[in-house]
Formats: sequence, structure tokens, C-alpha cells
Amino acid sequence: MIEVCLQVPQPADLDIEKTIARAAEAALKEEGAAGAWLSATVADDDYVRALNRDYRGIDRPTDVLSFPMEEGADIVAEPDGFLGDIVLSLPTAQGQAVEYGHSLLRELSFLTVHGALHLLGYDHMDEGEAAIMFAKQEEILTKMGVLR
Repeated sequence: MIEVCLQVPQPADLDIEKTIARAAEAALKEEGAAGAWLSATVADDDYVRALNRDYRGIDRPTDVLSFPMEEGADIVAEPDGFLGDIVLSLPTAQGQAVEYGHSLLRELSFLTVHGALHLLGYDHMDEGEAAIMFAKQEEILTKMGVLR
């Protein structure tokens, strides 16, 4: 189950809830965690900035934040419960979609997969971890048919 909470108006040309649920489900399924669930909140830059400041000590908005229920060795290969929360900034995602020259659907899908993989224990703190995580993201998005 994917629970999506919109704190911002939804654009007329994209079903954000459906986009996020589809991307999160694809990531969980790919990782053998189809029975797990997560929540996703779509908010504005001010909300995300406050979370980023309070939890990471970085006083600026960002595109996506992940708040896992468990970290490190506590994450099991096939979770069957609540993984945690991801929070996405719609204005930042919209800006990045324009900057990278692709659709908002692609950007939100990418950010959702990225956040879900963080909840599953992936990280990109060093080159090796980053290569693995980014390859996994592209694999999932390609299987979904969400291309650049």
C-alpha cells in the first residue's frame, strides 16, 4: 500500500497520487518488498526546507527526503510492514523537470523511486553505493517505461 498526501494543489495535467503510487510500487516490487508500504507527502518548498533544516541541518529546500522506520542492518530483505515516509517538494520537482528537459511525470517518478530505495537501505554516500543505487533507479524507471 502506498499512502499519498498532497499538501499542494495538483497540476491539471498530471495525477500526482497515481504517479507516486505507481513509482513506489514498482520500486518495492523490484526489491522483493511488494508486501511493504510507505507514505509519501507532496509539499511546497517551505515545508521541505523546514524538514531539511530540522533533520539534516541543511537550511534549504531539496527535492526529496526519506525518513526510514529502521536503518542499517535492521532493514530486512523482504519487509512486510511500514518502511517509512518520503517527502517530495512539488515546486523543486517542477523546476528540475524543466532544468533536465523531461516531464514532471518523469521527475516525480524518479524522486519517488529514489526515496523508496533509501527506505530500503540504499544510499549514495560514496561512488560505489551511488553507482549501485543510480543503476537500480534507472532499471526500475526503464521497466516502468518512464524514460528521459
